Amino acid sequence: MIDQLFGSKTRVKLLQLFYSNPNRSFYVREITRKIDEQINSVRRELANLLSIGIIVSRNDNNKLYYEVNQKFEYNAALSEIFSNKSKVKENSEKEHGQVVDSGIFRGIGNVELAFYTGQFTNDEISGIDLLIVGDVNRNKLEKFIIELESQENKEIRYVVMNLDEYVYRQQVKDRFISNIILAKKQVLVDKNGILEEENIVI
Repeated sequence: MIDQLFGSKTRVKLLQLFYSNPNRSFYVREITRKIDEQINSVRRELANLLSIGIIVSRNDNNKLYYEVNQKFEYNAALSEIFSNKSKVKENSEKEHGQVVDSGIFRGIGNVELAFYTGQFTNDEISGIDLLIVGDVNRNKLEKFIIELESQENKEIRYVVMNLDEYVYRQQVKDRFISNIILAKKQVLVDKNGILEEENIVI
């Protein structure tokens, strides 16, 4: 039904990819691999979405990256239709107003905060691609990272720390944590609204 409404299966897949990853940047071949569609079809639909203003593009290191245009007039409405928020809500708990995705890190341990940045969001201010805060099983985490690297087809720079260390480093205005707070990110888990609190403190 959605395919008929929006006129193209490729367009729908693109919208689902972008709105499920609202702060991530993707280049064409990466997009083609993720949605499993022909590159010519992907290029054509990207051009359509660009012309409408739903997505924006920018050139970095001789690669053209695409991401959601957060200022698009109907951004919120499209996000409601195409993001994976509804799926997350079905498999999650809600604490302090934060939707917690309990699926992605299941089996790894108690993850309090996790987000993509760096290569995922085309913002290198933090110098890493993934931050995980909580008590985790290191062996299971390593397996998760290996699977993620295989899925993303790139090496992932990640940092893990427990909540006490994170809070302390945030309180003393540790440079690394300060850069992370400023970085563009895609939040995967934020159980207790940690990032909201930081926005007040910093």
